[in-house]
Amino acid sequence: MNQQIKKLNTLDASMLVMGSMIGSGIFLVSSEVARQISSPYMWLGTWILTSFLTITGAYAYGKLSTLFPQTGGQYIYLKEAYSPMTGFLFGWTTFLVIQTGTIAAVAVAFAKYTGFLFPNLINENAVLFNYINSQQILAAALIALLTYFNLKGISFASFIQNLFTFTKIGAIIVLILIGFYVGFQNDWLHFDHFFSEVKTYDVAVQQVIPINSLTLASLFGVAMIGPLFSSSAWNNVTFASQDFEDPKKTIAKGLVYGSALVCLLYILTNIAYLGILPLDGNPSGTTAYERGIMFASQDRLGSAALQSVFGTIGATLMAIFIMISTFGCNNGIILAGGRLFEAMAQDKLFFSKAAYLNKNGAPSYSLIIQGIWAILLCFSGGYGTLLDFTVFAILLFYFLTVMSLYKEKISKGLLSNTNKVLFAVYLIILVAIAANLLYVKTLSSTIGLGLVISGVPFYYLMKRNQSKD
Repeated sequence: MNQQIKKLNTLDASMLVMGSMIGSGIFLVSSEVARQISSPYMWLGTWILTSFLTITGAYAYGKLSTLFPQTGGQYIYLKEAYSPMTGFLFGWTTFLVIQTGTIAAVAVAFAKYTGFLFPNLINENAVLFNYINSQQILAAALIALLTYFNLKGISFASFIQNLFTFTKIGAIIVLILIGFYVGFQNDWLHFDHFFSEVKTYDVAVQQVIPINSLTLASLFGVAMIGPLFSSSAWNNVTFASQDFEDPKKTIAKGLVYGSALVCLLYILTNIAYLGILPLDGNPSGTTAYERGIMFASQDRLGSAALQSVFGTIGATLMAIFIMISTFGCNNGIILAGGRLFEAMAQDKLFFSKAAYLNKNGAPSYSLIIQGIWAILLCFSGGYGTLLDFTVFAILLFYFLTVMSLYKEKISKGLLSNTNKVLFAVYLIILVAIAANLLYVKTLSSTIGLGLVISGVPFYYLMKRNQSKD
């Protein structure tokens, strides 16, 4: 059994990182970013800065993975660096909404794009209790199917992950090549005003208005939320450390290689978008080109880009690409999340049966518990809002994890002076973004922090149960 569990290599680690990162975000969030900050260089700048944060964070986590190669990853890092409670609060928030809410959201995205192909079959019309619709049912079925695949063992789940990750990377590369070809043919027309005055779309007056320098800094931070979410989940590979051949080396390499490649693809994809469509547009436009990047229909920018080039067939192809992308993304997230809750259960800080491994070496109860909660979130109608509430919490745990490298009992000469400066810059930027969120999105940030704190009484309840054993 141990041989089966520890058979994944660096390629598998990189594919898990890339597969977990690439979902529907890159095809959707750039429109929202454009409405927040309408200037090509600033718009692209949000993705460049996000890439720096993502790769630097992955590099830092890679350092920690060499010290703590056990299953559980970030949970273990926080527990060892600070306290068992800190690790528990991370796992609590991850189970409550970050991991399971993301699984639900990605599953519904899959269902929405399936509905694009089969609108009469998969749609938002209620089919049960005047509330549940066929999109939610398909999303729940997808989660159940992928949970079943992961119950078959890590090797089978990894095969599914690699297959779909290679496929969706190929699809993104095709999109990039088309965008670059169109941009070249049109003499990169949409780059003529690359350094144009920075503006934002004011919903109240429904107009694009100029902004001052102070407002720019704040809006830039808010505009990064979409790119940050699209670039998240790279840390999931650390949860399943013990499933790799040599976790001390494999995880660290997979984190950096996988996250760097995805960030490169994201930047190139956005350049491709700008090669096909103008950044600004008219919300009342009748064509994808007239609506531009800013007002892509339902923010489906990927579909809008290909529709502008190939018409309806282009939008259909993009719907298929995104179905492939979301399928592979959810498989990776489900695979990794089960291992996190297994590690918590081994410490008696989660349901005890979550530590059980089936005959295939998979944490079956952990995967099933995760799947059930994610399915319930599909029908809650509130998982999207909950994800918004966790932005601040996610940044908090990123900060605490990277900050742990400076603790003497963790570092012990692990960090060079260059690393210390690099991670210090990373931490400063995170603090700036978090402070800006507290100022601009006070309610959602406070609720996000509240979700973290809500785990404190449950921690003591688990500790009391420990003492009874």
